[in-house]
Amino acid sequence: MTERISQFANDGLTFAVTDEGPLDGDVVVLLHGFPQTSTSWRAVCRRLHASGHRTLTFDQRGYAPTARPRGRRAYRMSRLVSDVAALAEATGAPVHLVGHDWGAAVAWSVAAGRPDVVRTLTAVSVPHPRAFLGSMPISSQILRSYYIGLFQLPWLPERACRNPRLLARMLGGTGMTSEQIATVRSEVVDGGALTPSLNWYRAMPFAGPKYAKKVAAPTTYVWTTGDTALGRRGATMCARFVTGPYRFEVAGGSHWVPEEQPELLHDLIVDRVSG
Repeated sequence: MTERISQFANDGLTFAVTDEGPLDGDVVVLLHGFPQTSTSWRAVCRRLHASGHRTLTFDQRGYAPTARPRGRRAYRMSRLVSDVAALAEATGAPVHLVGHDWGAAVAWSVAAGRPDVVRTLTAVSVPHPRAFLGSMPISSQILRSYYIGLFQLPWLPERACRNPRLLARMLGGTGMTSEQIATVRSEVVDGGALTPSLNWYRAMPFAGPKYAKKVAAPTTYVWTTGDTALGRRGATMCARFVTGPYRFEVAGGSHWVPEEQPELLHDLIVDRVSG
């Protein structure tokens, strides 16, 4: 693909795309998580451009003002996967896929359900869905994931997140900086993406087994020891669900790896892409 991609359409929705870096570079698609947007990848993307890679980022379903369908079923995993597959197909070739947090969950699911559009996978923080679920009854993961149950409630999570002090307390406790929290308030809460982004959690009961298959793509999984949301047991179980070449990288730091450790992620992505 030798032309820039400014947008793509899927499922009746339109997504704006930020397409940067050398046009002839390997195409790397980076997926953001909750409660962030594609801007969370800026520091990683700058480094990838400098090393000759082309990056595509976009605000995913619910985060993009032009792609906010109503109702939680519109945010089930099959729809999230189809969005990423549509972008990959617009490039004309399989892509190197990178995801953080919910973006990692989607990336795993794309690699499992649409392996034809994935050359390599780099997943950050969130492990393979079967590793995540499997760790629940045998580790502290079920306690770490308490918020998933709370997010199933109507209107109450939105009310809590719209309280600046409460939002700062919740996110600050995970390692987010005050600057990052301000960005969340601006881009997600004030930007109208709060309920749609919470609907990703509310749609979790509708995920199908197709998106929890083992992954054959060459895969790197990154987990940090200071992650308050994701424990070590799920991270170590992840290897069971990858049949292709696999690397497990453990680093220090909090959950917010793309902004906190962009150099590390750059190096790991490049190693996976070139490998």
